[in-house]
Amino acid sequence: MIHLFIINPAAGSYDRTAEYTEKIESVCEQRGISYRIEVSKAPGDCTRITRKAAESGEEYRIYACGGDGTLNEVAAGAAGFDNVAVTVFSGGSGNDFVKLFDEPKAFFDLERLLDCEETKFDLIRCNDDYALNICSVGLDARIGTDVSQYKRLPLLQGFRAYVASTIVNVIKGISERYVVYINGERIDARQTMICVCNGRYYGGGFNPVPEADPADGILDVLLVKHVSRLQVPAVIGKYKNGRYKELPKLVRHFRTNHLQIQCEKLTVVNLDGELRQAVIVDMRVAEEKLRFFYPKGLRYQ
Repeated sequence: MIHLFIINPAAGSYDRTAEYTEKIESVCEQRGISYRIEVSKAPGDCTRITRKAAESGEEYRIYACGGDGTLNEVAAGAAGFDNVAVTVFSGGSGNDFVKLFDEPKAFFDLERLLDCEETKFDLIRCNDDYALNICSVGLDARIGTDVSQYKRLPLLQGFRAYVASTIVNVIKGISERYVVYINGERIDARQTMICVCNGRYYGGGFNPVPEADPADGILDVLLVKHVSRLQVPAVIGKYKNGRYKELPKLVRHFRTNHLQIQCEKLTVVNLDGELRQAVIVDMRVAEEKLRFFYPKGLRYQ
């Protein structure tokens, strides 16, 4: 088995390449482990490196060294390959996907990651891409994909970067018209945001659907109707903490394996913090599963 560490210099609030490399070399050489380190140079590079390793047919454990965007790219490259298992060696600004486990900090500890257990998770197929955690369209997507503009500014790491992006995007505009096809319904209306959950956490701590399970073959979808600027703080506060059931007139919850969103113009789509644009957004539970490994003894709730 080969341990492949893919480092993303763009993850987090600063470049951790040297820090990662020193730790990886120290731990792996002490254990006598066969390993390789690759450093991504551009968006999509983590996917390319992962896919090349997977296509070799050799057994790999691949470590996404970064945050949720890095894990997204690695998961996309590994989708459908039974000879590859992936995890995240945390170092990004959010590290949200692993918050579904009872001890997320364990993903910062390489010693513990090397002593692992494994499970299989679902993936979201979004047009021609994959996502592991959460996808969104609307205000939420604009906020999520703009966070990278703020996260390396002084005092704006983590959740503060998300707050800054929220303020700017609320000023730009709240809602847009979408036609959503889901569970046999056609919903033609202005929506503030549409959130599609396989995992539970994103945006530095938002947990919109606490019961979402990345292994149940179902996507949890929230449609948030048009709200005014005055309503935004109260709605986002409840949305952030998974209290959507307290907003029955504004938020609809669906459980489905497929939905389609038709937009009036080219629209921002958020895939685990990665930016895409589309006029028609088709999301479904992917046929491919993902082998995911995690520190021994951890549980996901």
